[in-house]
Amino acid sequence: MRGTKKYRHVIETPDPGKWELAGYEATLPISEKSNPITRELDKADPVQIVQLLKECDAEIFQEEDEALLNYTRLYSESVLKTMIDIINKVQEVLKDPDNTLIVLSGGGTSGRLAFLIAVSFNKLLKGLGQLPRYTYIIAGGDRSLVVSQEELEDCALLGIEELSKVCEGKKKVVFIGISCGFSAPFVAGQLDFCMNNLDIFLPVLVGFNPVSMARNDKIEGWHSTFRQVAERMQKLQESHKAFILNPAVGPEGISGSSRMKGGSATKILLETLLLGAHKTASKDTDISEKCLLEILRTYERAHKVTYAQSKKIAALMKQAGTSLQKKACVFMVGWHTLGIIAIMDGAECISTFGADYNDVRGFLIGDRSEMFNKEADLIMQGPQFAFSQEDFVKTILPSLTELDTVLFLFTLDDDLTEVEKLVVQVKEKTSNVQALSHATVGQYLPASLKKLFPCIMSIMWPILFLEYEGNFIQKFQRELSTKWILNTVSTGAHVLKGKILHNYMVDLRISNSKLFWRALSILQRFTGHSQARCLEGLLQTIYDAEVLSDDIRNTEISKHIAIATEKKKVVPTALLCLLRNCSVQEAQLRLDTSPSIRAAIESSLNAPGRKRGADKSDSTGRSM
Repeated sequence: MRGTKKYRHVIETPDPGKWELAGYEATLPISEKSNPITRELDKADPVQIVQLLKECDAEIFQEEDEALLNYTRLYSESVLKTMIDIINKVQEVLKDPDNTLIVLSGGGTSGRLAFLIAVSFNKLLKGLGQLPRYTYIIAGGDRSLVVSQEELEDCALLGIEELSKVCEGKKKVVFIGISCGFSAPFVAGQLDFCMNNLDIFLPVLVGFNPVSMARNDKIEGWHSTFRQVAERMQKLQESHKAFILNPAVGPEGISGSSRMKGGSATKILLETLLLGAHKTASKDTDISEKCLLEILRTYERAHKVTYAQSKKIAALMKQAGTSLQKKACVFMVGWHTLGIIAIMDGAECISTFGADYNDVRGFLIGDRSEMFNKEADLIMQGPQFAFSQEDFVKTILPSLTELDTVLFLFTLDDDLTEVEKLVVQVKEKTSNVQALSHATVGQYLPASLKKLFPCIMSIMWPILFLEYEGNFIQKFQRELSTKWILNTVSTGAHVLKGKILHNYMVDLRISNSKLFWRALSILQRFTGHSQARCLEGLLQTIYDAEVLSDDIRNTEISKHIAIATEKKKVVPTALLCLLRNCSVQEAQLRLDTSPSIRAAIESSLNAPGRKRGADKSDSTGRSM
């Protein structure tokens, strides 16, 4: 048995595997469906939240179930075969360093992961005395690494322009475009460009929906849909001129929140694939399925090791939730790539939960030379772009309060004297300090550092006796473990703050077309109204208008998004307007005077005269 069997569910939910049935939320792709495991997530306590999200993450490793709809999974033969085919192509680039390049690209979380993976494998090459062979592209450039800028994902032409720049003069390029939901126009444009230049490019698409569920709306300002691009790639895959890597990993714990399972599965897939290519290229041998499975199982073991800390994760979540509920902040200070994971997690909270950029925030400690494409885009660009040790000490430390929570992320291979010095400084401002440390068997925290923390989540990893490339497995495990913990803590903290209804992000920030249509889907689900009525209510909220002019009705979606991005609580305001048939001002007043967004919506759902069960209706409309 390759995969993991289904976990027992801590909170009873109807039909736990129902998402795999053909008729379950049939109008939505897998990446946008609601996960039955977390249907009552908003009613769970911290311990239960951790358990439920653990079960969702475990779905990454589940094998195909012949009794249900036969989606291909991570351990499916077809997925492993595609990985081997791609590895053989990557090896060609690795063996010919002249004028070749491996490009990883995406928007939002996908772009940040492209950055992290490119940095890791260039470091691997440097250790072998070789020149960098990897680069990354993120929609919006390096600024998008630390601050959410989703609107730039909607431009296919921008994606093409950025790819053309980084590949100028190259004779052979492996291009890996990441779009968890098969929806990002930025990536669609790049893949199309690659297919028009197959003498140079080998395009690879990574995501977690079947091609038939790829987004099929015409991309604004461009000639195709994402699905048309994917279908064209599918035909080229027959002759190994393009590849699609898309195992199903199940719906997200928070519906549509691909920063979680989609991001983790992206990291697992691409690191396994690229590590396999490096291991075999150095030995001049072909990759075997057995080798791939060995690497994949190290990530599965990392899931077990990570969630063995469930009680401490829950305690940290409770503390972070308390800080957010008291309008204080959660700061995550990480050394080296753990700092990148922290920055990613904080940036993602802005669009997912409508959070302020300072609510949950990550900082990177340590050498960052040779990391960024254009670090100048981040330096001295304003407080929201602060991310370094200097920024934390100069701008955050002086204003820390007793209500804030600070989490330190490090390994015992890091400069522990530096860790201790910074912890001492923070403790002068707040007692809410926590630590997540990674150690190898035989390593122990110095007593002087240990006594500074009321609670330390110490994860112990076995010693690995592997060749040079294999040693990166443990680095990747630690990063993924940290990602799982931070995703769980920040998600759970926002659940406790009342930002989630059932398992829906009802206060998402409408910052690109994907999120615009997701917002509309949420309005339909909880009101039971038609798409047309919900669209009208959404636009009335965005424009603060009782009556919509023809100009507003006929304008391009990008214009609606540009205005909505700058506003707070758009979705909950629209939801209350539709549920209560009230004005935008009355809805905003109700939200402002309610204990939480969730409480305000539930009160409206249960208001006299409301039809019960509207929130159970299946949303209709377009694929995301």
